[in-house]
Amino acid sequence: MTEIYEENFKTVSKYVHATSRGHEVIQIAVGMQLLPQDYVFPYYRDDSILLSIGMKPYELMLQVLAKKDDPFSGGRTYYSHPSLKDDDKPKIPHQSSATGMQAIPATGVALGFWYKEAEGFPQNVSDNPIVVCSLGDASVTEGEIAEAFQMAVLKKLPILYLVQDNGWDISANAAETRAQDAFEYAKGFKGLEAISIDGTDFEESYNTIQEVISKIRTERRPFLVHAKVPLLNHHTSGVRMEFYRDDLEEARTRDPYPKLKKLLLDNGFSKKELSEIEKNAKKEVAESLEKAFKAENPKPEDLFTHDFAPTPITEEVGERSPKGGEKVVMVDCALFAIEELMAKHKECLLYGQDVGARLGGVFREAATLAQKFGDNRVFNTPIQEAFIVGSTVGMSAVGLKPIVEVQFADYIWPGLNQLFTEVSRSCYLSNGKWPVSMVLRVPIGAYGSGGPYHSSSLESVVSNIRGIKIAYPSNGADLKGLLKAAYYDPNPVVIFEHKGLYWSKVKGTKGATSLMPAEDYILPFGKAWVLQEIWKKEDEETLSIITYGMGVHWAMNASEELGMQDKIEVVDLRTLHPLDYDTVFKSVKKCGKCLVVTEEPSENGFSRGLQGRIQEECFQQLDAPVMLIGSENMPAIPLNSILEETMIPSTEKVKQKILEILSY
Repeated sequence: MTEIYEENFKTVSKYVHATSRGHEVIQIAVGMQLLPQDYVFPYYRDDSILLSIGMKPYELMLQVLAKKDDPFSGGRTYYSHPSLKDDDKPKIPHQSSATGMQAIPATGVALGFWYKEAEGFPQNVSDNPIVVCSLGDASVTEGEIAEAFQMAVLKKLPILYLVQDNGWDISANAAETRAQDAFEYAKGFKGLEAISIDGTDFEESYNTIQEVISKIRTERRPFLVHAKVPLLNHHTSGVRMEFYRDDLEEARTRDPYPKLKKLLLDNGFSKKELSEIEKNAKKEVAESLEKAFKAENPKPEDLFTHDFAPTPITEEVGERSPKGGEKVVMVDCALFAIEELMAKHKECLLYGQDVGARLGGVFREAATLAQKFGDNRVFNTPIQEAFIVGSTVGMSAVGLKPIVEVQFADYIWPGLNQLFTEVSRSCYLSNGKWPVSMVLRVPIGAYGSGGPYHSSSLESVVSNIRGIKIAYPSNGADLKGLLKAAYYDPNPVVIFEHKGLYWSKVKGTKGATSLMPAEDYILPFGKAWVLQEIWKKEDEETLSIITYGMGVHWAMNASEELGMQDKIEVVDLRTLHPLDYDTVFKSVKKCGKCLVVTEEPSENGFSRGLQGRIQEECFQQLDAPVMLIGSENMPAIPLNSILEETMIPSTEKVKQKILEILSY
């Protein structure tokens, strides 16, 4: 296949391809020993793994040419970026190009196996499943690899990290970039047994892998196999080996192909038989490529499929305000929602920093859950935001529903790589095969002089990640209903929960408390709430305030203090994606004037984009420019309470902005 790609370089390289030439032996030794219940996470040089688990050259060629029937992605992603869910083959969740990033989702699958085995989930196979995560040695320098290794040894997970070491990154070699190889690095992780082998020797590779896989199936603990191999072709079709390689002659002396041919000859095969095998292989790949060139390309409308998996939650159901119910604070609504879900669904589990039994979350948002459901279902993680977020890919892939937390919005940054690269794109780039069903809870917002590292609003960053749904409720009933909807949604969901609303301790936030909704209450995403509705008035100035989260309380308090409840309509967005544009536009067109209220800095953000969309859609009905009020555009929220108040909006500031726009 590598040879025919080179022969047809100009046509095949319209997109990009890599090769496993030099790596074939270790890859085949692994691939041919995997079972359908196993999970494997190849990386972009692993087409020999794919062939050895039963893929055909034609199927891989459909991908290299980005054809409609590419079995992995429908023409959406690069060659050898697999995602596979065939009954008769090992399972492959979506793979990205970001080297090493697959280690956390792969370890998440192993964590899912660990949980299901600990909780006694039924298993309908005789051999325990394992996970194989394939890595290049250069990627082991990534920090996220350390997070994966740490969790693998901490929980004794059934995973094999297969590290193929060809001595190169792209043009940077090992001497420039690595203080030690992966075998030496693994020694720093107590409980990660590491073995180094010649990955060009088929007998050594096969026998070592066979022994390791057997131990993982029975002993349920992690291993690392470090296989030394040469790279005998270009890094990719776009980065040619002659640009930078100075070791090609030496590398070719370690070519595994002549070594394998000699092994076959030594074991009773004839030269004629080997010649026939080669002849048939060349014939198959030539015919496959010719057929793939003629295969159908995706149509323009194919762009718009599988951004999300269909959700069953489309209507508001259940009792929001049961008669005789008790009024509770917002944090209790979240706690009860998760408790009810965990009691009903064994596949539901919760993990993050400090959510375990000793504390139950720094905001007590998980209090009592570990005591009720056990330490396997509610557990603390290390300080590893990337693992917390990215492991949900693997958990979801094995049929679990993880609810995870980052402690503060300010700490989500290390997890954004996984959220963007792995979580958000999995459904789309796997052509709908692997949506990531997870809920990420994020306490957010300024509250009580939290200072620069515990107060940030960052919904604009997250809302720019396509492929996730986002909720930002302003009260407890909405939070409970949206958490239930998020659980039953097969897609990734981020829920921003404002810390200042959790306990309604901030002046003017009593509206965040609510009657505890019934267990059956579910609030679908994409349904804004006209919290304060007015009649259309032809002879008076009226205003629509579009807001969410804490902004809802500033808007309601401001309209009350001004005595303008009959002139001001307040729309609570409740979810930022999907966003209920119909309700927003209807309100703005009725009122003629619009103010968008946000806690984020006012420039270059989600709300500024919404302001422009409203202006564009409602221009003919507007009597003034759409205005916006948000925080001051400073790098961080200061600790000092006077400076904090100066920076963020307030009821008083919103009142002034209302008067400004009404007098326009």
